[in-house]
Amino acid sequence: MAIALRRLSSSLRNPIKPYLNGGSLSYNMSSLPDKALPDKDTARANWIKQLNAPLEEIDPEIADIIELEKARQWKGLELIPSENFTSVSVMQAVGSVMTNKYSEGYPGARYYGGNEYIDMAETLCQKRALEAFGLDPQKWGVNVQSLSGSPANFQVYTALLKPHERIMALDLPHGGHLSHGYQFGTDPSSLEDSESTETLELWFVLTDTKKISAVSIFFETMPYRLNESTGYVDYDQMEKSATLFRPKLIVAGASAYARLYDYARIRKVCDKQKAVLLADMAHISGLVAAGVIPSPFEYADVGVKEINKQGKEVMYDFEDRINQAVFPGLQGGPHNHTISGLAVALKQVKTPEYKAYQEQVLSNCSKFAQSLLEKGYELVSGGTENHLVLVNLRNKGIDGSRVEKVLELVHIAANKNTVPGDVSAMVPGGIRMGTPALTSRGFIERDFVKVAEFFDAAVKLALKIKADAQGTKLKDFVAAMNSDGHQSEIARIRQDVEEYAKEFPTIGFEKETMKYKN
Repeated sequence: MAIALRRLSSSLRNPIKPYLNGGSLSYNMSSLPDKALPDKDTARANWIKQLNAPLEEIDPEIADIIELEKARQWKGLELIPSENFTSVSVMQAVGSVMTNKYSEGYPGARYYGGNEYIDMAETLCQKRALEAFGLDPQKWGVNVQSLSGSPANFQVYTALLKPHERIMALDLPHGGHLSHGYQFGTDPSSLEDSESTETLELWFVLTDTKKISAVSIFFETMPYRLNESTGYVDYDQMEKSATLFRPKLIVAGASAYARLYDYARIRKVCDKQKAVLLADMAHISGLVAAGVIPSPFEYADVGVKEINKQGKEVMYDFEDRINQAVFPGLQGGPHNHTISGLAVALKQVKTPEYKAYQEQVLSNCSKFAQSLLEKGYELVSGGTENHLVLVNLRNKGIDGSRVEKVLELVHIAANKNTVPGDVSAMVPGGIRMGTPALTSRGFIERDFVKVAEFFDAAVKLALKIKADAQGTKLKDFVAAMNSDGHQSEIARIRQDVEEYAKEFPTIGFEKETMKYKN
């Protein structure tokens, strides 16, 4: 008994202390005298110092990668139409303490405490979103919690459709998006002259070969397409297909369509089928907000938009169902730092500077398209009415995958893209390019004439490399591209591109603060 009491007394004088053993937390009885124990305040300060230390000190590897990315953005030409440069003010909000708070639920109805200012930020973001698109808050609401574009679309489908109900959207090879549903199978164009509903039903059975998008797993999807002779959406065929397919929802939106949608025409198709019209305007939302292209909200039941990948809004007139689908249906707590950044971006949208910027985006893209046409390039639909061009490279004897490889080496960021008639998304016939990012850096029309020259030089180089390749596969092209025979020309074009790009301002950081300035 005395031994047990002495042990108990000793343990009280020498408390249990944790220590790390192979990454796990263990405990032992300290045999050190009290004076040898670390001061509690000193120990606490150790981790506080680390938490408040700058990135360069804590993780120099990641800090260096960020500096390399700054240099890439400064010296290169960013032509991917779904990308842009985020403003300093938005980045400050996204990198703020708003990232610390968890807030399941909605303003005024959270499952956690401490959300007074989170509620203020989200409510302000909602108010600004409605104002940005000129929407009456008595008729429209807005959910700003969706984490990204594809989840936002899926949340709308889940809210408004039952499993395996039917969606129609633009076909992926014709400029559509994976989040609208895509699956490999029999070409539905073979049904164009069919009057048989049974034939269409059979198509659903026979084409279930490979569902590429999860949307096609949970819902039945059928594409509408472009008229391949014009490059415009074939609204007549869409209406015929909808009559047979009887969709519950039709998506008006794309990721590689250079023309404006005829929302009024699609509205008529939807009304005939009693279908919901979802306007996915992730690409064109800035143009719509600036009032430089028509808005879909006069015709749409639901609108989905995205701003610089910093946040996602879902516009609706199905309030409870969509809110329920976002949370708790498909998400937990929202990302409050992105909602804060989105609120800042939406305030910028209402400024004269923003409208002038979007007008320049359109003007630049029109000039870019004209310059490409003058150089003999074929554009899907023959031109552009928005922020992007889709180049069909078939008449040049090259494909998008090979050209993209060369563009990357000469410091031009663009992306290979399917064009009507393609059979492979990995080796597609087109290149998709847009003007928003370089317009942000101050490029105007004459600069895009120069960009077209750089693009043309890269395509001509790709043709030389293809001619020298020892085989017909992409790996043979890459081997020829990396051989000594083409390095000098690659280096020459890259130097020309970088010297031109370096003349323009950076966005989001100052050149003077960069680590890599050569």
